[in-house]
Amino acid sequence: MTLRRADRPTPAIPAIAAVLLLAAGPLFAQTLLESLTKPVEGRSMRATSAFRRGADGKYDPTASPYGKFGDEMSNEDCFWVKPGEKWVPLDVRGPGMITHMWFTFFPPEPHEWAPVGSATGQDILLRIYWDDRERPGVEAPIGDFFCNAFGERYAVHSLPVAAGESGSYNCFWNMPFRKAARIEVINQGDKPLNLLYYNIDWIKKDSLPADTPYFHAQYRQEFPMENGKDYVILDTKGKGHFVGTLLSVRTRSPNWFGEGDEKIYIDGETSPSIWGTGTEDYFLQAWGLRKDMTPFFGTAFYDQYYRLIGSRISSYRWHLADPIAFQKSIKVAIEHYGWISEDENPDHQKINWNEREDDFSSVAYWYQTGVPTFHVKMPSANERRLPNIERLVVLAKDFAGEAHHGPGKAVEENLPKLHAHSQLVYEPKSTDDAWVEIPFEIQRKEPLRLLVRATCGPDGGKYQAMLDGVAVGQPMDTYAAAPTWKEFPLLDLWPDAGRHVLRLVCVGRNQLSEGTKLGIESVRLRERRPRVEKYGHDRDKDWRKNSRLLYQ
Repeated sequence: MTLRRADRPTPAIPAIAAVLLLAAGPLFAQTLLESLTKPVEGRSMRATSAFRRGADGKYDPTASPYGKFGDEMSNEDCFWVKPGEKWVPLDVRGPGMITHMWFTFFPPEPHEWAPVGSATGQDILLRIYWDDRERPGVEAPIGDFFCNAFGERYAVHSLPVAAGESGSYNCFWNMPFRKAARIEVINQGDKPLNLLYYNIDWIKKDSLPADTPYFHAQYRQEFPMENGKDYVILDTKGKGHFVGTLLSVRTRSPNWFGEGDEKIYIDGETSPSIWGTGTEDYFLQAWGLRKDMTPFFGTAFYDQYYRLIGSRISSYRWHLADPIAFQKSIKVAIEHYGWISEDENPDHQKINWNEREDDFSSVAYWYQTGVPTFHVKMPSANERRLPNIERLVVLAKDFAGEAHHGPGKAVEENLPKLHAHSQLVYEPKSTDDAWVEIPFEIQRKEPLRLLVRATCGPDGGKYQAMLDGVAVGQPMDTYAAAPTWKEFPLLDLWPDAGRHVLRLVCVGRNQLSEGTKLGIESVRLRERRPRVEKYGHDRDKDWRKNSRLLYQ
């Protein structure tokens, strides 16, 4: 699908289970509820992080859960997993069926109980082994498995996977096993996994039908995409059905990334018989992706307008009512085509069918009999982190001295939930002669994007950026009803090597704002793709004569 309009409204997100169930469709909801009237064979079981007190007063996995009024040890229902270590929440013999998993753990920000911070959902690897097999049937970062990509924490409202704003992770995939099931949680990060809680519900069975397929999930990534090849989400031999995917993208070029079609090859096809019409179309949206969640599809994470360099977006698509069946094999791939800026096109043209070089990661979810042949080398925790795309990051907090701002006060402030570094907060004495200056040094002439990472809040002002005395970009309006972060892209340029100065000048405030403060975390020079320098279309252009964002 070709994206033609740049700005579209973002619809509201349904937030309650009743709305989700109704939105799933009357027939599907009725079938789900009617299934509760049918007998369920087996006995319900639970593996839990509840404290089990041994004879010596310490945790004993063979003891019963401990609960004694007045004894605080009864509430010691969690575990700490050091870097490089693993914890086994479930290790049971079958036959059985896992019906629900719930996990939670501390967020990454420092806390009085975790002064150095905690491992993220991207650092923590989830592995599930079926029937004592050597290879795991499920292998993914725990965050990505529960549709929380990029190590971020956010709400997800869907039928098989649901996550809360508070950091609770749930899934309701049915996961059968005949001989055994083992779940491992491995901390591959450099910080502790603090306060790991879990409840894993399963049903012990007498037997399973001979043709019961097993549940599988596999993570993979390409940072950045490999030219000349479609991105592969799943490629396995056997009999089964594909039930969905999570696709997460970090853009490396301006403009809309999602013109690529999904291509699904069934039972050894050399040409896909299932061929889509665009990335947003596969995820059951239209005219682009925007934050939206339903039981079967949604975009749960969307941190910036997708036409910016460095935007992150993560979408899920569940084939619950429409599983994609295969008898011998399946390959699920998606093209990485889209719009790019003219300076990335060899003919300096803006067209909608360019091969882009963004960062893709995914989790494939499927059922199959036998042993999957989709063998993916799991990247390390460091490799799973998005590559740095900043040529230069200048922290504003280093320029709090009076020589770098106009009348008023400037202080350093730490907002770990918004920024990786402390920010500089400037409160001008008045709007007259209110400014902040941040110098930076360029090592060599190359194509870059100049931007400011700032905090927006109820008392934020409007500031015009001036680079070496030249106004660049539109005025930055840092007002927001609640504190949040925002990147303000200012200029595409080939800056000369040497010293430059960015001055942010107060030009008033939003009519809703309570003040004219400026909270700025950093000034950034963000890299462009190598082909921009190779083609060199804008190498000799004087940015002072066209001081704006050239490519959007």
